[in-house]
Amino acid sequence: MNKLVYLVPLFPLIGFLINGLGRKSLSKSLIGIIGSTTILASFVVSVFLFMDVKAHGASVVTAFNFINIDTFKVAFAFQVDQLSSLFLLIITGIGFLIHVYSTAYMHEEKAEHFGRYFAYLNLFVFSMLLLVLGANYVIMFIGWEGVGLCSYLLIGFWFKNNNYNYAAKKAFVMNRIGDLGFLLAVFWLIAKLGTVNYADVFAAANTLSKFDVTAITLLLFVGAMGKSAQIPLYTWLPDAMAGPTPVSALIHAATMVTAGIYMIARSNVLFSMSEVTMNLVAIIGLATALLSATIAIKQNDIKKVLAYSTVSQLGYMFLGLGVGAYTGAVFHVMTHAFFKALLFLGAGSVIHAMHHEQDIRNMGGLKKKLPITHATFLLACIAIAGIPPFSGFFSKDEILAAAYAHNPIYWGLGVAGAAMTAFYMFRLYATTFLGNFRGTHDQEHHLHESPKAMTIPLIILSILSVVGGLIGIPEILGGHHELHHYLSPILISEKAHHIEHSTEYMLMAISVAIAALAVIFAIVRFSKKPELKDATGIAKAMENKWYVDELYDAAIVRPLEAVAVFFKNIIEKSGIDAFVNGVGKFVNYSSRQLRLVQSGQVGNYILIMVLSIVIFILLWFYDAGIIRLVDKFF
Repeated sequence: MNKLVYLVPLFPLIGFLINGLGRKSLSKSLIGIIGSTTILASFVVSVFLFMDVKAHGASVVTAFNFINIDTFKVAFAFQVDQLSSLFLLIITGIGFLIHVYSTAYMHEEKAEHFGRYFAYLNLFVFSMLLLVLGANYVIMFIGWEGVGLCSYLLIGFWFKNNNYNYAAKKAFVMNRIGDLGFLLAVFWLIAKLGTVNYADVFAAANTLSKFDVTAITLLLFVGAMGKSAQIPLYTWLPDAMAGPTPVSALIHAATMVTAGIYMIARSNVLFSMSEVTMNLVAIIGLATALLSATIAIKQNDIKKVLAYSTVSQLGYMFLGLGVGAYTGAVFHVMTHAFFKALLFLGAGSVIHAMHHEQDIRNMGGLKKKLPITHATFLLACIAIAGIPPFSGFFSKDEILAAAYAHNPIYWGLGVAGAAMTAFYMFRLYATTFLGNFRGTHDQEHHLHESPKAMTIPLIILSILSVVGGLIGIPEILGGHHELHHYLSPILISEKAHHIEHSTEYMLMAISVAIAALAVIFAIVRFSKKPELKDATGIAKAMENKWYVDELYDAAIVRPLEAVAVFFKNIIEKSGIDAFVNGVGKFVNYSSRQLRLVQSGQVGNYILIMVLSIVIFILLWFYDAGIIRLVDKFF
């Protein structure tokens, strides 16, 4: 059965080639069917692989030697184990729903652009599958770069808009910064261990010095910070909203941003050996969760609220990783994929009904007009707020409990972030769906529920958002945490966090109570009287994202642009170009002057010939020494 693993990335690759090459000749219906069916086929194979791993354990399937030299070999191999098989289900399952949703959402695009969109989408899924399945860091890095490329292509999909192009470029550049860290870590592993295979690296990890382990894990974390949008490399992710809404769902829920969490979870043996790195991961994650939550509170673009929410939730995942709760972090990846995909697709349904309006201040009262979108969006908001028994409660509570066992301050700050999450999500919900409609008369007249191709994925994701957490019910609540037992062969460095049952019950009660109060306050505050005036004071700073983008622009972008202008005008134009062009001008000028010798008059030619003969005779005499002799005599 494991030999079928090649089919998982192969199907999306085939879809990419067919839709990419045939985008000008295939119909929209056929493009949508090909794009969606290939992902469905990968999902079916992934289900069989998951069941096979559960029954028989992990295995490595090798295709060929990707790099083959005397002292170093890297196999193009896939590792099918508990961690990769779980991610396969998330990527292909949610990816399939997003593809189906896209067939309706992108229907207004021209056939050529429609085909280009689905080709990129298939390539995105292929790259993420390659990242997850790779049995070594080199294959992971290939997929890592692939998702970076696809994010650039999809964020800038509407490339005639220069702002979208800037957002795509920003995402590409910031990811390259992180990727450099990843690449240096891989080179470091090769230099010290001579291998990049997971099994070999983890087996020989004890031979590394403390300095080497810390350096390697810190560099890997830099890569994760870029891909999974952590401070200071997080500002690209909110700008990624420039792409079509289904792309946002794919980036934020099923693929790209989860890559950093996957990489650290996969490398848990290395990370657990460095206390410095683990503490830094936890601190950066917690700081990112809190900072982005404060920004989300004052955003008015429906997609921007969800974008900063994603950054915040990723921060919680890194907090879990940093305190050694690897299962909790992966668990939150899974539940977050359910409700965040639902939230983005629900936002897309709202935008579709509102004729591309994204400002929630111009919405309101959509509950009656969009009943399915409203109900599913509400369920997703409850899940992300951490209200039991929805999925988000179990995964977030597991991370918070581990944070409390590690450091109660982490727990307190984590609960504060969770309260802000509940508040801004229900501010978004109340402002969008409750109260009176605040849009134009034309928008209100054309309000309608989205087609079935969009609502059916919403319904499926809402069910998963409700029941998805049942796979990780802790023992304190009468469960067996099936996910923990399933992942235990891979996450061998999981830290045991022992908390008294009474304390754990108290922590749950406090976090749920605070979240519930935040929900009630947001609904009461914004359902009838939403924020329509411009923010002032601290609220203005939060609305403007604490001016971090402006800070980066002033401290990094503008100085680099000034240096670029200097090199362009002084070094390149006045230096290199002036020298190269000067040589050309000199040759050109000399040629123009030399051509005057060719006058066409025979007398001039005879004179030149006689002078040339005289010169040659003099040179001959000089070489013979006669002239030198005469000079000496006289």
